[in-house]
Amino acid sequence: MGGWDDFYPLPMLPSWVPGAAAGIVSLHLIQKLLFPYFWADLRYLLKVLVYGLRVEMYRLQGRIVTVLDKFVKLAEKQPHKPFLIYEGKVHTYWDVDRRSNRVAQVFLHHGALKKGDTVALLMGNEPDFIHVWFGLAKLGCVVAFLNFNVRSRSLLHCVSSCGPKILVVGADLLGTLEEILPNLQKDVSVWIMTKDSTFPSVHTLLDKIEAASEDPVPVNRRSANNLKSSVLYIFTSGTTGLPKAAVISHMQVLKGAAGLWAFGATAEDIIYITLPLYHSAASLLGIGGCIELGATCVLKKKFSASQFWSDCKKYNVTVIQYIGELCRYLCSQPVKEGEKNHKVRLAVGNGVRNDVWREFLDRFGAVKICEFYGATEGNICFMNHTGKIGSVGRTNFFYKLFFPFDLIKYDFQKDEPIRNKHGWCEKVKKGEAGLLISKVNAKNPFFGYAGNKRHTEKKLLCEVFNKGDLYFNTGDLMVQDHENFLYFWDRIGDTFRWKGENVATTEVSDIIVMLDFIQEANVYGVSVPDHEGRAGMASLILKQNTSLDLEQMYKQVVTYLPSYACPLFLRVQEKMEMTGTFKQQKFRLVDEGFNPSTITDPLYFLDNSKKAYVLLTEEVHEMILSGKMKL
Repeated sequence: MGGWDDFYPLPMLPSWVPGAAAGIVSLHLIQKLLFPYFWADLRYLLKVLVYGLRVEMYRLQGRIVTVLDKFVKLAEKQPHKPFLIYEGKVHTYWDVDRRSNRVAQVFLHHGALKKGDTVALLMGNEPDFIHVWFGLAKLGCVVAFLNFNVRSRSLLHCVSSCGPKILVVGADLLGTLEEILPNLQKDVSVWIMTKDSTFPSVHTLLDKIEAASEDPVPVNRRSANNLKSSVLYIFTSGTTGLPKAAVISHMQVLKGAAGLWAFGATAEDIIYITLPLYHSAASLLGIGGCIELGATCVLKKKFSASQFWSDCKKYNVTVIQYIGELCRYLCSQPVKEGEKNHKVRLAVGNGVRNDVWREFLDRFGAVKICEFYGATEGNICFMNHTGKIGSVGRTNFFYKLFFPFDLIKYDFQKDEPIRNKHGWCEKVKKGEAGLLISKVNAKNPFFGYAGNKRHTEKKLLCEVFNKGDLYFNTGDLMVQDHENFLYFWDRIGDTFRWKGENVATTEVSDIIVMLDFIQEANVYGVSVPDHEGRAGMASLILKQNTSLDLEQMYKQVVTYLPSYACPLFLRVQEKMEMTGTFKQQKFRLVDEGFNPSTITDPLYFLDNSKKAYVLLTEEVHEMILSGKMKL
């Protein structure tokens, strides 16, 4: 007969083990229930800390390591690895390093440039943009990226605001140069990327690059003494006025370059860049991000929705960049077979709408959308590391410790933050929209704009919560929910006030584009004589082979929008005007208003007495202006 040992062949566990196991399980369940994003937050914060500590270690050792320094090291370490792929041609790290040396040698022997001088660069997306940028940086020059979509008076303003010694122009932008050359300051030397020139007093660069030495220029020309010193000027898009040259420091370049790494990209990734290089998303996050990783990037001359996925398959792209409406353009393409047969795993960018986000994932597969928030000139950044649809990022106690920010109440009528009777700004509650402001301090400085002290000062808020404090005014309205996710709500300039209420343009456009015949909606406010605030107006692009259903439009807006947010005017256009960074251009539309005698596009008016949108004739327009038609 067997003993008890036959029933218990293994030694019995100590009595405390089941209790401990139950405690661990309970803690895990509590964490999942009360702190569901704890581990994701911790991983992200550790990445931020690790990168910050690495930069600080370099500083303490007396070494200032810039993104350009990292590139030069990579050219030595992995010379034959592809850095750029452009129109099928591979440019290795060694190739780009050598050709940028040639550019540096040309300007070194020209003798006109000193360390710290500014050179303006007017070029499209091509390898020589990067060669010229890196070559000038090797001479210690500050490079100003000019938006090639900007023309004549605005372009002259951009050039004068950054005060360059030299202007370098791409071969495909000579027509733009011809427009501004007669009025360009005489002390700006102009160089064009050709071998010969028909312009008087204009230097050619391509022939001199090909004849120059590949030897590196002295390292002390590019060496940085301070991470806060200027290295680039990047112009804001100028949606509501003339562009401003944001001062970009070595520190900001390093932070921007860490973005892809922070989202989980690696050296094995292939990044597809279709955005314009003059924009920080492509230059800092894209090119800088490739260097930070030691990865490869595929550069496209211009974004093409029809060629996008075929390029991704052809070059085995694993990471894509988007901005503004790019994802929607892709979703608007005719459906094809095998759309999920690609290797793209990350999409990094900002500005994608919730409905487009969902459609993109449904249609193109398990791509992780890495939405982030950050202004070119700003000192605050949010990254959506959890993948929460619609959110630009998430905050917590520790994040605010390193990057202090707040959302404050804003008066849209006066166009300024609301201050209480003591003169201090007030924070909004969770779930309410507030103006995002970020504290300016030694760790999070604001470098302002080149050549315009007034614009720099206008972006700063003083005496916000305490005497002597200083905050950067982002000009963006954000909402923080009860789980501490942050959502972009609108731009201050794009928000208008009507009938005593604030109307968010994105909220209205999101409702309109739900209609199956609407391709795109651009919502803005227009002035109406003898009325306070601005009346809502929507510029519409119809989908192909559809017509405007005014009955459906009326039903949609009155059903889903408050009465004050329903657009009073509609304008049907053939093509939507965009800025160079795929943002809707509102400035001209606002200026043109709703006058049928000057606007050739079809116009419609929301006639509340008829409960319908009606054709906006000159007679109806006159009745509105005279006050006979009630708004």
